[in-house]
Amino acid sequence: MALQLGDIAPDFEADTTEGRIKFHDFIDGSWAVMVSHPKDFTPVCTTELGAMALKSGEFQKRGVKLIGISVDSVDDHLRWKQDIKDVTGGDVSYPMIGDSEMTVAKLYGMIHPNASGNAKSRTAADNQTVRNVFIIGPDKKIKLILTYPMSTGRNFDEVLRVIDSLQLTATKSVATPADWKPGDKAIILASLSDEAAKEKFPQGWQAKKPYLRLVDVK
Repeated sequence: MALQLGDIAPDFEADTTEGRIKFHDFIDGSWAVMVSHPKDFTPVCTTELGAMALKSGEFQKRGVKLIGISVDSVDDHLRWKQDIKDVTGGDVSYPMIGDSEMTVAKLYGMIHPNASGNAKSRTAADNQTVRNVFIIGPDKKIKLILTYPMSTGRNFDEVLRVIDSLQLTATKSVATPADWKPGDKAIILASLSDEAAKEKFPQGWQAKKPYLRLVDVK
């Protein structure tokens, strides 16, 4: 059955470039972003892993742990890290999961359950569905799932923007509108009455419609 938003992220044990991990222990009350790739030493993925490494400080500021995965061996990941640094200048210090048997890819619905063959014999095209971003909260629940085509590199500024929204809306009784970014007005939840909203937001709000109340929050 396909994973849905709000599901507990499946736990697993795996070898990584930073040693063996148990995924739920790795999360350990933090936010986490898991990014998957169809094959090591592929051009788009090389730029993506480097971009994620270059922005690792931004993720750390938000209390987010990064982890990568592809259907390749840890040894291949370790060799690929130098290429990534050569191309992008990004030093991959976050763990990269070796998933040669496709165990995690299948567990997360990133590849057909009947897929077979070892990492060496499989091409990026064989693994093209392994192009996901999972954002997982401290409660270990999946907050976002994105799947990208092989031809389109991921936008990690957008991933950071979503994390900012998720972290704000988790505690402030608000949602965020289209194209929201930190510092913009948020939307008071429709489930909150005006009376309750006055208690939470004594500074007041701008009512575009009775159901659309914009408010400044930090």
